[in-house]
Amino acid sequence: AYLTGTDTVNNTFTVGNVKITLDEAKVTTDGTPVEGADRVKANEYHLLPGHTYTKDPTVTVKANSEACWLFVKVTESANLDDFITYAIATGWTELEAGVYYREVPASAADQTFSVLAGDAVTVKSDVTRAMLETAKTDAPTLTFKAYAIQRDHFATADAAWAEVSK
Repeated sequence: AYLTGTDTVNNTFTVGNVKITLDEAKVTTDGTPVEGADRVKANEYHLLPGHTYTKDPTVTVKANSEACWLFVKVTESANLDDFITYAIATGWTELEAGVYYREVPASAADQTFSVLAGDAVTVKSDVTRAMLETAKTDAPTLTFKAYAIQRDHFATADAAWAEVSK
């Protein structure tokens, strides 16, 4: 009888992912959240000087996503600053004008991040009737777009943004 031996190492490579959603609470035109409504991709508001509206764009990094760089690009119409004030929520860092980022670790649970401080916007109190008339044909808009890219391979937010914004 000869002495023999064998052994095997099997390697399986699976595919990871980075999944996100961006949505906000459904609200009435005065900014009141609609109880029990599903979250939505758009809302419309009636401009009332001095009024604060619920505006809670929220990015969710879905469970079991890889560690990632998370970005939000905020786009304002040319006239938005004449009408609306808002601030970006804590935890976001400005990368360039209108683009904010954060690092998100991998997690077995969903991770949610508010985009706006206080989940609200406010119409400036000095908005005039004449300004409101022009807004009927040139309504101010505020748009949010979320992006995510794996954290691995990108040492900086700049490098990650350069890739994801192509």
